[in-house]
Amino acid sequence: MEHLTPKEIVKALDRHIVGQTAAKRAAAVAIRNRWRRQQLPEELREEVGPANMILIGPTGVGKTEIARRMAGLVDAPFIKVEATKYTEVGYHGRDVESMIRDLVELAVHMVRTEQTQVVRAEAERRTEEQLLDLLIPTPNQPDSSADGEAAERRRRNRQKLRAQLQSGGLEERHVEVHVVTKSAPVGIMTNLGMDQLDPDVQNFMERLIPSQTKRRSVPIKEARQILFDQQCDKLIDREAMAEMAVRRTESSGIVFLDELDKLASPSESRGPDISRQGVQRDLLPVIEGSTVTTRYGPVRTDHVLFIAAGAFHDCKPSDLMPELQGRLPLRVALDDLGRDDLVRILTEPENALTKQHVALLATEGVLIEFTQGAIAAIADVAHHLNQSTENIGARRLMTVMERVMEEISFEAPDRRGQTLTVDEAYVRKRVAEISQDVDLSRFIL
Repeated sequence: MEHLTPKEIVKALDRHIVGQTAAKRAAAVAIRNRWRRQQLPEELREEVGPANMILIGPTGVGKTEIARRMAGLVDAPFIKVEATKYTEVGYHGRDVESMIRDLVELAVHMVRTEQTQVVRAEAERRTEEQLLDLLIPTPNQPDSSADGEAAERRRRNRQKLRAQLQSGGLEERHVEVHVVTKSAPVGIMTNLGMDQLDPDVQNFMERLIPSQTKRRSVPIKEARQILFDQQCDKLIDREAMAEMAVRRTESSGIVFLDELDKLASPSESRGPDISRQGVQRDLLPVIEGSTVTTRYGPVRTDHVLFIAAGAFHDCKPSDLMPELQGRLPLRVALDDLGRDDLVRILTEPENALTKQHVALLATEGVLIEFTQGAIAAIADVAHHLNQSTENIGARRLMTVMERVMEEISFEAPDRRGQTLTVDEAYVRKRVAEISQDVDLSRFIL
């Protein structure tokens, strides 16, 4: 992570996100400060908190994408949650601490994926031997009179099958494998999910659910993955994996808390909103730093980075509880997307929609070319619809693009080998009726 300077982080974000320089710079500094903190003496390291922030801007301008991409750059556990899905402690619904438990689960998955690569060679070797054992069962009581000859014959057959196995010649051959599953009896835990329980109760309930071993006849190509996963489970140290996941969550976890504005009560509103205020109060200790009990052990949230976001159309960050404002001290405003921004979004990012459609139709043997006029027309229609109906930012491009490409995509299998040009006239023709009818476009575009 040392090479990821703030400039390099912004440069990496630029490959996927157009504009929003202020938000990118804030994200870059927050990420770099994590590396800087790790270089400090231990006693000072504990005192340096994360740069928790609020991203303010309408939907579709890149708030979530910035947070998700920055987490990917540093391989950090990242979870996006919606503030409105949580309820105050004591009410039916998810409590705010469950977001940390979900974050740890993601960290465990990440660590397991990494540890799988560490043990891959040995797990693949064991899987191959196990497949050969299934193809050539070892006799329980070999014939002693011809033991040497039979053993040599089995060895030759095994080597022959190994060569076929490695060359992929036996992929469709069926073998029987044992699969261990856990299934709760019907009626158990139907009204309350396992994630709503105390972690100790979760573990207890899981132990109560009986394990079932089933024999399945599957092709070798499927059996290989089943046996490989089983071998990885044997080779990976579960306790060490859980410990690594907890440490990663504590030091580099990122929680993206969307729709925070839905928890704010406008200053002119009358009367208390118990649900909103209650969730805000419950968020306070989690964001400030507390210890959350999880099935993998206690997790401290002191250095988890919280990035909140919201449109704040009908309210403002100052309508949040003062204590919560203090725990999210940074404010970054994201810009509305203009027509020129939409043009850039259609062409510049590595995952631009035009590039996606070109790649998708290339699988059918159809080459698609977008003219500059077509791109400008798509951006113009999307911008017009955002202004005349609901402003959903860059997401409007997808709805317009799908409308433009619908007929081509439908007929693509019958047009293999052709080169099709999407120009401005074609775009205008495809969206003319709907883009002119505001009432109709509210439902379709």
